[in-house]
Amino acid sequence: MTRTAICNIPVDVLTMQQTLDHIEDAITRRKQIQHVVINAAKVVHAQKDPGLRNAIVNCDIINADGQSIVWASRFLGKALPERVAGIDLMEALIALAGKKRYKIFLLGAKEEVVKKVADIYTAQHGAGIIAGYRNGYFKPEEEAQVAAEIAVSGADMLFVAITSPKKELFLDEYNDVINIPFTMGVGGSFDVVAGLTKRAPRWMQRIGMEWFYRLAQEPRRMWKRYLIGNSAFIYLVLKEKLKFKH
Repeated sequence: MTRTAICNIPVDVLTMQQTLDHIEDAITRRKQIQHVVINAAKVVHAQKDPGLRNAIVNCDIINADGQSIVWASRFLGKALPERVAGIDLMEALIALAGKKRYKIFLLGAKEEVVKKVADIYTAQHGAGIIAGYRNGYFKPEEEAQVAAEIAVSGADMLFVAITSPKKELFLDEYNDVINIPFTMGVGGSFDVVAGLTKRAPRWMQRIGMEWFYRLAQEPRRMWKRYLIGNSAFIYLVLKEKLKFKH
């Protein structure tokens, strides 16, 4: 794999299909692989949070989740082939699990939400797909126990729907304990699967306006992340561009 960097944060030059191929190969060979996606907000946060940055750098595959990352890569002359949205990758991997009879573990969201997601995937792919599930509300002193529970579940894939940077730090800290072939943070994806929130229409996704659709749904919670965070990201990208010119 080829790896570049956007604002000092590494990202792999991969398409969706290439990413899927790498993950399936790792599962087939029982090779442990940790995945993360980056977007504008995460890049900005990682500039000031060395723990988050280390957790990102330590991952085996780093994809561009946000269209803003793809645009920035082209502007900086480090063009990425396409966006690999975390939720799209998760859905593709769930379909692969159903086809190949892999088992998944779902961690995160509220109890009723994660249970609904498990029920949905069971209905779609059969009961054998679920190795286990657990809500995302646990104390720091319970983290080791949660990791141990996942380790003995028989899962081939772990999807963690917890906010950033908690999910990245959890996976980085307990990756060796969990010790299953594939682990991935998926943010608010369980809420989408369960029908609590909606994704933007495809045309909005294609033009990079998915963030605006999300902001319109949850303005009080998301305004700071998107309006302030996106402005900070633009500043970082311009700063990097000017640095290369001198």
